[in-house]
Order: sequence, then C-alpha cells, then structure tokens
Amino acid sequence: MKISDIISLGLWPESKKTTTKKGIAELENLGYNLFYIGKNADLYTCPGDEPKVLLVRSDRCSVFDIPLNLEIEGKGVSQTTISNSGALFANKAGIKTAILDEKIDQSLKIAPRCQIMELCKPLEANIDGETVQFEFIFRNYLTGSLFEACQNGKDPYGLDLSSDLPQWHKFENPIFTPTTKGVKDVPLNSKTVREHFPEIISSLENLFTKFTQFAFENNIIVVDTKFEIFVNSKGEWLLGDEVLTPESSRFISKTDFDSKNYISMDKQILRDFGKAQNWKEQAKDLKAGEKLDVNVPQEIKDKILSGYTTIENSLTI
Repeated sequence: MKISDIISLGLWPESKKTTTKKGIAELENLGYNLFYIGKNADLYTCPGDEPKVLLVRSDRCSVFDIPLNLEIEGKGVSQTTISNSGALFANKAGIKTAILDEKIDQSLKIAPRCQIMELCKPLEANIDGETVQFEFIFRNYLTGSLFEACQNGKDPYGLDLSSDLPQWHKFENPIFTPTTKGVKDVPLNSKTVREHFPEIISSLENLFTKFTQFAFENNIIVVDTKFEIFVNSKGEWLLGDEVLTPESSRFISKTDFDSKNYISMDKQILRDFGKAQNWKEQAKDLKAGEKLDVNVPQEIKDKILSGYTTIENSLTI
C-alpha cells in the first residue's frame, strides 16, 4: 500500500504531514516504506493492499506534546513489550485494539520495536456544535489538575465533586474525565460524552477496573489512564497502541503508595522535571519540525527506565 492509498482511504488526517525521507534500510528493503515521523515513533507502509501500517518505536521522548532532543536507551523496546501486553489484556476483556497479531520477521534487529497495526482514524463527534477528537480518561484518585480545580471550586467535568475532598482521595468507583485531543486538552462534560458513547465508555470503565485490580495484585497502584479511541475502515471502534502503558497511565509502586511517597514509575517523572525546567515556555519559540534542546541528568533517565522495566516485569501477561 502506498502513501497515496492511505490518504485516499480517508483514514489519515490532513494535519499530519508525511515525509519523503528513507527509513531503516532493513525495513525499506523488505517493502516497508517510511511515511511519517512522530515524536516517539515512526510509521511505515506495509507490502500488500490491506489497510495496515508498521509502527516502529524509537527511544525518543516527548512531554506536553513537545518533541525533545532526548533519547533514553531501551525505552522503546520496553514500551513496545508493555503495549503488546496491554493490548492482550484489552483483548481478553473483549475490546479490540489497532494492534494486529501479525508480526514482522522476528529475526530482524528492529523487531522488538515493531507492531503491525490496523490503519484507522481518531474517533470524532460533534460536542456543543464543534467536531472534536477525544481522550477518555479514568481516575482512581483525586490528584493533579482535578484536585486543583476542586480546591478552586471549579467543576470542569460536571462531576459535582466536593471541595472538601483531600488530595489522593480514593474514589469508590473510577471517575470519567474526558477531554478533547489537540494542542490543548479541553475538559468535556462527563455526562454529555457518556450519552454519545455509552457502550464505549462502559467497556473502557470495565477494562480500567479489571486492570486496576490486576496491577494491585502485582503491587502496582494505577492512578489514572488515558484511552484514545479510533475507527477502522469497517467503522468499528478500537483502542490505539498506547493501552495501559507508562505513556498513557500513571503507576506508583504499592510500597511507595502505602508510605504516602507518591513517586510515579512512568512518564510523569519527565513531566515533573520538565515543569520545573519551564519547558512549556521554552517551547513557544520552536518552529515546525524543531525539537527542544534539553539537558536531563542521567539519574532522571535511569529512574524513568527503571520504572518502565518494573512495570514490564510486573504487568506483562
């Protein structure tokens, strides 16, 4: 399948610019052709006529949707393993993902970073007169931006949460806090989004609850998770590639959590460091295609990779 075929199917957003650069030689020689370079992964067309693509994860990093000149060796392989496991967990819960069972030649050096995926487009709907894409977020605990909103008497998701709730309050059942997906994630009314997608939200809630219990039994606390929903060429909804991974979820070891030492084992470590270094402000002057030049201490890199490795060892099925 050629890039023009992908575009003609209407499954590739115009906002995402394709590339004419050549990809990894061992893939190009087999008929996989690079067509998109992402912040953390690259996409290749696949030989044949089926609507599918090859995702190849790099060790590149990004936070706050800011591309960084930062790589953490080994992160891409670990992330791919966790992603495959998350997809399998979702499949067992009756939810399809874009990740296909098909694999590239496992003797290839690049194989541990690769996933063959069904070509699909983001789920969209009209909310309050505007067509939006979504991030479906489920939370077990009151923390972060939602805690700050509650403290300030704000109710961004229409949940009627009490301003008296303490930080790290455990919800009896997960709460649903959807946002738009874009340059800036805008909170959406939880009830309104549920009314648009009752079956999807119910299925995801069930998946999140089951995974939370599974992780707890393996000594990891799941703070929250973001799901991104896509639609394939048949009109079926499915999950993307980041399913229950450190890129889409916040994890804390049970030992740390019980000690009220809320140290994340995931991408939040890099977010916290970037926030302290004011990366968002620095990134305002970046031009298209540029990366923010950052200096991250080795101890931060090691802490991030250690978290990924622990999650991989604890939660891979």
